[in-house]
Amino acid sequence: MRRKTERAPRTKPWLPLAWQTQSLLLAYPDDGFRPRLDLAHRAAAALPPEVGDPLIRFTRHTGRTPADELAAAYVETFDHRRRCCPYLTYYAHGDTRKRGLALLRLKQTYTAAGWRLADDELPDHLAVVLEFAATDPDAGATLLTEHRAGLELLRLALADEGSPWADVLASVSATLPPLAGDDREAVLRLAAQGPPEEQVGLDPYASPVFLPDPVVGGPR
Repeated sequence: MRRKTERAPRTKPWLPLAWQTQSLLLAYPDDGFRPRLDLAHRAAAALPPEVGDPLIRFTRHTGRTPADELAAAYVETFDHRRRCCPYLTYYAHGDTRKRGLALLRLKQTYTAAGWRLADDELPDHLAVVLEFAATDPDAGATLLTEHRAGLELLRLALADEGSPWADVLASVSATLPPLAGDDREAVLRLAAQGPPEEQVGLDPYASPVFLPDPVVGGPR
């Protein structure tokens, strides 16, 4: 019998494993990436098919890709393409003062949970948010849901690029509730207008699910 002071978890018990695995696979593919691939492949096999199968596809593909090619593809995708920006607050706030406040709120959320960032980490990088979600599933689920529109736009942009990381984003999306009406409208609005104060928009004949590439590099 559950004690009255205990709260039943709001999240499924396998979600921390899913989010930790996704976080590992979204990190830069450094020298320690190959061992992480093997670990992630085994973890993915224990997840529901809609969450685990995309991760298995990713680990198989990247396991066959030379390390230097994989690292170059990561930089080209996430550092040089604004449409594939992994920093979640960028989609809602662009490079504006409001984004700074959003980053501060994220840091405060982490601190309140007793979680500290490394000095070289920004709190809104998707890999960081997923790692936090794995340690605090209820708070993490809230953060991911708040950024649902940006996540979906990132997933669609990666899929349009034919990027192997699209499978990781497909897995992330599968851990979240289906898009509701307001979320769908937010995705379409972001696709059409871009982040605030950014001079981006859609080619009238392009698919309405991605932003055009920027003239300059991404928001680092």
